[in-house]
Amino acid sequence: MLTEHKSDGKTVWVDLCEPTEAELARACDDYGLDIPPRAELEEIEFSSRLQYEDEVFTISLPVTPHAKNGDDGVTSPLGFILTKDLLVTVRFAHLHTFPAIIKRVERRPRSAPDIFMVIVEALVDYGADRLEELRAEALAVSNRIFHKQMQARRQTNVKRTNRMLRDTLVEIGDMGERLSYIRDTLLVMQRAVPFVAEHGNGWLGDTVKARLKMAGSDVQSLNDYEVHLTDKLQFLLDAALGFINTEQNDLFKVLTIASVVGIPPTFVASMYGMNFHNMPELSWAFGYQWGLFLILLSTVIPIIWFKLRGWW
Repeated sequence: MLTEHKSDGKTVWVDLCEPTEAELARACDDYGLDIPPRAELEEIEFSSRLQYEDEVFTISLPVTPHAKNGDDGVTSPLGFILTKDLLVTVRFAHLHTFPAIIKRVERRPRSAPDIFMVIVEALVDYGADRLEELRAEALAVSNRIFHKQMQARRQTNVKRTNRMLRDTLVEIGDMGERLSYIRDTLLVMQRAVPFVAEHGNGWLGDTVKARLKMAGSDVQSLNDYEVHLTDKLQFLLDAALGFINTEQNDLFKVLTIASVVGIPPTFVASMYGMNFHNMPELSWAFGYQWGLFLILLSTVIPIIWFKLRGWW
């Protein structure tokens, strides 16, 4: 789908959303630009993502659609072909930021570099919002793992605790994956913003240059915060795995104690179960009660010993 946006009667922005090969070819002919197809926009090396030739920028950003239910789609490229008088965007997914961008662009006449900055600023805001969402989710996971009430519940309901820890691992993994999507976008933007500022210095206006500088500072701060969140998620992952190991160790400890405690009474019962004729206890009037007493005593003594040692 091809959409044109005009300013003062001239086309300043052409938005190609999920274009076909025919639409790409027609746009190349109509606007005299070399618009790359999706395969070229998806190349990961920076020499392919950032190009400037004959006063034409060709930029490719990896972006990820974000649904309202929190599920992210597959990462797809967002391409920019920017000249002094025209901006062409090529996208292969419906990004929820673009309706707001279009409304902002249509409020007043804008130049192509101005529209480019509107999109860049929207992407920066989008990245900041996503990082704030992940921060809130990370805090929730942290409270779930380390809160004192949760620690008390772990001691009373092992099954629920194990299920909670498994769900926490899945949640941390999902957060890490979404964070990697944001990282991919921010890393390219960190290179793209100064690239445009450097090569377009001759024909970019002072206002656009100032906004590029501000956007570069914002992207740098978001990258720093993304590193902090990555470290936080790694810490939470290590903590969850540590608690899982602790739960497993506690389980093995209980099984070990139970097996050790069961050995003495089993020995006593086996000894008196032999029924040899020369066993004096066979003729005792209270021999049965004596055997039960020894079994009980041989059970209680190891339990008391483990308790005093702090193993139980």
